[in-house]
Amino acid sequence: MSPDTRAPGAAPPGRTRATLTRALLAATALLGATLAVPQTAAAATQTYTVDLGTTTGAVLRGSNGALYGQSDDGVPGDNLLAPLKLTTGSQKPPGGAQHPNGDILDVAPSFFRNGGGTMYTNIQDEYSDWPYQNNGIDDYLTKVDTAVNAVKATSYAADVVFVPFNEPDGNWYTGLGSSNSTTYASALSSFESDWSTVYERIKSDYPDARIGGPNTANWNSKFFGDFLTYAKANDQLPDVFTWHELNPGSLANYRGHYTAYRALETARSISPITVNIDEYGNRRDMSVPGQLVQWAAMFEDTKVYAQQPYWDIAGNMDGNTVQTNIPNGSWWFWHWYAGMTGQTVQTTPPQANVQDTLQGMASLDTSRKQAQVIVGGSATDSNVVINNIPSATFGSKVEVTVQALDWSGYEGASAPPRTISRTAYTPSSGSITVPLTGLNAMSAYRITVTPNGGGTATAPSVPSYSSYEAENAAITDGTVVTQATGASYSTAQKYATSGTKDVGYLTASDSKVVFTVNAPTTGTYNLRIFYGNQNGSPSQQALRIDDANPQFVTYPSTLNWQYRSTVTVPVTLSVGSHTVSLAVTDPTLGTSQGQVTLDKIDLTAVPSTPETAYEATFADISGSPSYSYSDVGETGTGRLVMTSGDKATFDAYAPADGYYTVKTDYASAGGSTALALNGATVATYGSSGGSATTSSTKLYLSAGINRIAVSPNSGTTLTLSDLKVAGAGDTTGVTKYEAESATLAGAAKVQSDTWASGGKNAGYIGNSSSNTLTFGSVSASTAGLYTVVIHYANNDRAGSGNYNTNVESRTAQLSVNGGTSSTLTFRNTYSWHDYWSLPTTVSLSAGTNTLKFSNASSWAPNIDYIEVAPVNG
Repeated sequence: MSPDTRAPGAAPPGRTRATLTRALLAATALLGATLAVPQTAAAATQTYTVDLGTTTGAVLRGSNGALYGQSDDGVPGDNLLAPLKLTTGSQKPPGGAQHPNGDILDVAPSFFRNGGGTMYTNIQDEYSDWPYQNNGIDDYLTKVDTAVNAVKATSYAADVVFVPFNEPDGNWYTGLGSSNSTTYASALSSFESDWSTVYERIKSDYPDARIGGPNTANWNSKFFGDFLTYAKANDQLPDVFTWHELNPGSLANYRGHYTAYRALETARSISPITVNIDEYGNRRDMSVPGQLVQWAAMFEDTKVYAQQPYWDIAGNMDGNTVQTNIPNGSWWFWHWYAGMTGQTVQTTPPQANVQDTLQGMASLDTSRKQAQVIVGGSATDSNVVINNIPSATFGSKVEVTVQALDWSGYEGASAPPRTISRTAYTPSSGSITVPLTGLNAMSAYRITVTPNGGGTATAPSVPSYSSYEAENAAITDGTVVTQATGASYSTAQKYATSGTKDVGYLTASDSKVVFTVNAPTTGTYNLRIFYGNQNGSPSQQALRIDDANPQFVTYPSTLNWQYRSTVTVPVTLSVGSHTVSLAVTDPTLGTSQGQVTLDKIDLTAVPSTPETAYEATFADISGSPSYSYSDVGETGTGRLVMTSGDKATFDAYAPADGYYTVKTDYASAGGSTALALNGATVATYGSSGGSATTSSTKLYLSAGINRIAVSPNSGTTLTLSDLKVAGAGDTTGVTKYEAESATLAGAAKVQSDTWASGGKNAGYIGNSSSNTLTFGSVSASTAGLYTVVIHYANNDRAGSGNYNTNVESRTAQLSVNGGTSSTLTFRNTYSWHDYWSLPTTVSLSAGTNTLKFSNASSWAPNIDYIEVAPVNG
């Protein structure tokens, strides 16, 4: 293992959070419960029915919230937050001591500037312990004053909900869950008295405050009824009624809970209160599209808000984002969800209220002439029957596009969902049947229906793909371990793993896993390895294909052994069978460093010319464009007709930092059209005279999501078909500057690290205005916009509890040519020997420029090197 080069810095005291309440939850929720087992692919074809003729209310998109989903302003980055159209979020109160980051005052600005709806804050998170220390109600009221008055002074106070008690059945009022009538009555009396006291104190501090509660860890019908009776009688009903659904059995029981709750309101003549299930799901659900769709479908069906739980770390939207700007598979699921518009419609799953079965949701937008169906959670072949397709909206023929979205792990980067078919259907009596075969229970699938006004869409290019489980490979000196299942709360709290098993303890000199794979054609394939690494530094394995061409595979650190990430290695295979060996030692290479847990490998053919198309009619729009389907076009989804004031924003994915060709397919008349990258105009296209054309621009895109906007200028009518991103990330024209070759001032110094570029980095930057790192010879051929990618390491931590790991970010100020500094936030990289990249855009002058990193008040990250590239290539 490489020596620890951690730069020192002040850290708040470690805070732990025990699992007392979760254990109570498990015992309560599982009492007498029988949980259904997942279906298998061997079952007969099942039917999922969609009725476009029966609408069930406006699309709410209520379940995309997250508890401690943000850790800092900039973590996650704006490009990951804005596309999700977050309806809620929940963060700690101002100065809260429960966790070292996630303060509402720090993160709310980025939440709201990226279109967030309502922010919740658990006031009891002012306390450091879990369960919260109980110093009496008078002490707590001082905490209430601090939290409410600080938020009241902000511009977004009206969009905050104050939650006075968090899991009261596990904190301070544990008797609320008791079956003993005396114990329950005593706890109820105490809670009701304190609810009144705190409720009135909040209103005294801030009369317009919105209040949420009771916020129990469990569904509790008796307590909820008693609480509603008391709160109504005292004119202290919450503005939002909250509780948690944190058990795999909730996938079967939640709808019954919701119905029972509404009945409690009705019985007391209480008008329906907004509901927020402000924690839902288990560890095994997070990051898994096929699991999340089951939860989201329930909450969308009942039109409630809901937030994913904070099981592990703050700042990654509870398992939906990778690093600062990179999506995983579940991020794309929420992106699908954000794209649902119009009205939801009635759906009938094969089995209602049975956990881990095919579930979904559907919408109809007659103004956009789009219907969408999202399903997942089952490996059984399925027919999706769509009834009552309105001919007045869709015409006599429809175009149906099917996409698949696979699990990529918690920390595995994910490209956009794969388009697997485009098919024209002529509805019979308003109905069509869309077959889905070869499903994966961890995946989600989207069916989009649009009019087919003429023409034939281009058939999608679907590269060959195969997957191989590590537990089914030939294993030498390794152990197969069963991870998360939905059989109980405790097993659901393990981490998601493909096939529910992985192979660990690959520690012996002869440990190896050998897969037998098949290549359908000769060519280049991406070998994607799903793994976990908790060594505290990058680890390795020796890779051989057919016992030849050895090379080391390097695995960056992950949060723990089961927190899945992926690495991808390009390999060349001839048609036929091959062996893929991953071993600890190799006769040629020697012994690898560290160890990993192996989950599975995927083998995907690499297209000769990688290109991803993004349909204009499914872009994020502003203004009032119209939708045209007179010709299905290449992608089968029609065109967007825009004039001045309209804008279409595409969330374009780049697998790596580098240059890509961005193509815009359109026809325009009357004027020019602007192309913007992350808010900055990078190209202007002239009128095409009304003819269809393609304009191309070479742009530097950062790994992950890049927001590319197309908008017609004044006097222009633009008919936009799509936007395409071609290439694999060319680095020609990118200049690299090593930190150890820059100017270090004060205590900043060069450090040795085997895993750094050139074996060195720059550390001890910051914690004083004199400790700086300056790149003084950054060259720019012309003045303009440049992307600066900073490669850094940071592993600040503030202690960890039984299920929260309190990783912390670091910040640095970047000043260009002595100008005003901008603050950059660097997410934790899990070790001081793992280097991630953070991009930023700056304006450089022609000639030589100076880039200075500093931090007067705290430590900046260790910096390995920077890359500088003109935005326009």
